[in-house]
Amino acid sequence: MSADAKKAGEPGHNSGVAADRLRSFVERIERLEEERASLNADIREFYAEAKGNGFDVKTLRRVVALRRKEASDLQEEMFLLDTYMNALGMNPRGPAQ
Repeated sequence: MSADAKKAGEPGHNSGVAADRLRSFVERIERLEEERASLNADIREFYAEAKGNGFDVKTLRRVVALRRKEASDLQEEMFLLDTYMNALGMNPRGPAQ
């Protein structure tokens, strides 16, 4: 094995631009992860505040998730939910229309 081939297999052989670019990606990902952790803490605090004001957090989370959906997807999901609940005799609103 030549000396050049051995160097190519050693850790750190990709110095220069490629290593700098990789480091840049890693550092950016780390910063974004820190921001996400901070945002998640803020969201938890907000849910705690909502709970302190008498709102049911589980239902609130569900409403937030439903609002993210497209109207057509939400309509289909609600229709299927009503259909399944009716089939099981669980729907207090009566049969689906």
